[in-house]
Amino acid sequence: MDSFELNKVVGAVLATCLLLLVSNFAAQAIFTPRKVEKQGYDIAVKEEAPPAAKGAPAAAVTSEPIEKLLQTASVERGMAAAKKCAACHTFEKGGPNRTGPNLFGVVGDHVGEGRNGFNFSAAMKAKGGTWSFDALNQFLASPKGYVPGTAMGFAGIPKDSERADVIAYLRSLSDAPVPIPTAAN
Repeated sequence: MDSFELNKVVGAVLATCLLLLVSNFAAQAIFTPRKVEKQGYDIAVKEEAPPAAKGAPAAAVTSEPIEKLLQTASVERGMAAAKKCAACHTFEKGGPNRTGPNLFGVVGDHVGEGRNGFNFSAAMKAKGGTWSFDALNQFLASPKGYVPGTAMGFAGIPKDSERADVIAYLRSLSDAPVPIPTAAN
């Protein structure tokens, strides 16, 4: 093979490399990906009106007092309605915490404390008090309205009777259930 043939082969290899390099630059210029400003997708959420006073819970709009609703509440319907809570909570005695705490014995328990070492949000810890029937009713109606800043992402249970059923079910999850108050109390 003479030098002329060798020059043609080397020239062809170099021309091919040069063609690949130019096509790579052209492809990068044409198909440059855009950088996203924020990761993820925007989810449209209905904004709620802020409470009137800072730290004051937003009043749950209820047509009847919880004491009256609990008189006709059903534990079985409450168990069925609470299945949507099972994604984040457990209900059995001594059950593990998940995204949310175990709810066995929650009625009458302290707000934002205990629950087998669950790490509550600062807003829930600051709320204080106990989980009375009325407090549970307001919280289940609008968790973010009752405890602004809570980490609980659940929108709430708008139907009064369904909330009463869930509260009756939560009341039944105890070694010594708290007595249901009468409407006169």
